[in-house]
Order: sequence, then structure tokens, then C-alpha cells
Amino acid sequence: MFFRNLTLFRFSSEVAKTLADLESVLAEHALRPCGPLESMTRGFVSPFGPESQVLTHTIGHTTLFTLGAEEKLLPAAVVNAELGERLRKTAEQRNRPVSGRERKRLKAEVLDALLPRAFVRPTRLDAYADTKNGWLVLDTASRKGAESALTALRQALGSFPALPLAPREAPRALLTGWLAQGKLPKGLELADECELRDPAGGAVVRCRRQELESSEVREHLKRGKQVYQLGLVFEERLGLLLGEDLTVRKLRFLDVVSDTLGHSDDDSAAELDARFALMTAELERLLQALSEWFGLQRPDD
Repeated sequence: MFFRNLTLFRFSSEVAKTLADLESVLAEHALRPCGPLESMTRGFVSPFGPESQVLTHTIGHTTLFTLGAEEKLLPAAVVNAELGERLRKTAEQRNRPVSGRERKRLKAEVLDALLPRAFVRPTRLDAYADTKNGWLVLDTASRKGAESALTALRQALGSFPALPLAPREAPRALLTGWLAQGKLPKGLELADECELRDPAGGAVVRCRRQELESSEVREHLKRGKQVYQLGLVFEERLGLLLGEDLTVRKLRFLDVVSDTLGHSDDDSAAELDARFALMTAELERLLQALSEWFGLQRPDD
């Protein structure tokens, strides 16, 4: 269980106190099955999988939890086909076009008829809270998905004022400077991927498996393109693609990290425990470095 993406929020030490009894709080907002006429339900599930009822897992000052959802799959083409047939029959029976109000009513009837027979797609989003350092870390690169998870957590807690990152140093300018000058902070190296954009003209260049210090890349920078995403290696332990919004994508724990794990195939709980402990220890150093590079203060600092 290693996160593949990171969307980050900060919270204060006072807010951290509200997470002291997270297990019992989340239990009141556990995921329930999607009802026949519901298009979606959302709630918390066990990080250990469907066989477990435990909703959190804490190691030191970090607590793992998982938001689950069940969503009915109703393709628009299916809905529109059924609606079109009903509209045609209704127009023929009444010998006049169907009004807008009638169309809405018929569409509601179609959805009520189709929802009980729709397939259900389960999804889950892992996250953890670091109460010592004030980080909420979500395993997603989707801002919409992250906000949805944060909303669910706020609903469960009553209030949870976690804030988006507010860097003092402009990330795009800093990333562009790193690539253009080749001078990166200690422990950081360029990888082989980047995305460059022209803020004025809108031109986009995406490089993969590319030497980033090559003349081709430098020529794009000379012409005014800026770095929107930059591939990096942190301390020879983590590979990542860092965006100008400070979202981390394509997070990889390199062999020097993963090789330290033992094998516990017969005990999934022990394996999750070991992976979570290792992951949070590695990410604590990365998040501290991000704070230093971009000036990411905790809300109460």
C-alpha cells in the first residue's frame, strides 16, 4: 500500500486535536450499500479491506483512513435511448410535441426505472493525517476527488478547516529556475519528464524519457516556456512528477526503499502496517523539504 499521487492540505495543531477519536467518528459515517433508487453513496471503509471493520490505522502521529463510494453506472446513451422512446410514444398518444416540464418528468421516470438494474462501481481513496506536522495527504491527483474526500471528512467531524497549500515561493517560477539553471536543492535531482507551457500563447510541450538538460529543452525555456510539471528524484529514494500546483503525480518508491520491506504474505494486516510505516517515514522527509523549498507554513505557525 504505497500512495501513487499526493494532494496536500494543511491544518493547525488545534485542528489536530479533533482527530483524537477518529475511529469512532468515522464509524458513524461508514459506507452503506447503494439503494435501489440512489445513484451514489459515500462513506468510510476499512483500509484493511472488506473483511475488516476497523476504519483507521495509526502509527505514531499518522492515521490512515479510507473513503469509499458506490456509484451506479448509467451511460448517457442508455438513458437517452429510453427517454427518446418514451418521448416518441407520448407525442404520438397526445398528438402534440412534449413540453419541457413533461420531458423532465419522463426523464425522472426513466432514471427511476433504470437505476435498480444499473451496475454498481465501488471506489476507494486512501488518505492519512499527520497530526504532528499538520498534513492531510490524499492518494489522488484529482482536485475534485480530494475536495470530495475533504468534504466527507468535514461532515463526519462536524468541522475540519484544512487549507489548500499557500506557498510563499511561486512554484512555477521556482521549478522553471531549477530546470533552466540546473541548480536544484540538496538531495534533489532531475528525472526524465517535464511539461512546459507558454503562458501567453498556450503552446504545450511534454517530454518523457528525455534528458532534461538537453539543448532541445533549454531552447524551449529560452523562448519563454515555463515549467508546469517537473520529474524529480528525491534523495535517490523517491521518484515523482511535481506540478506547479504542488500536486505530486507518479510517486514511486525506489528499490532502495521497497527492498527494506520483508514479506508477510500470510498476514495482510502486518504487511499494510509495515508499508504504511515505511511510506509515512519517507513522505515526512519529502513534505518537510517541500515546506522549505516553497515556504509552506502550517496555519498556526
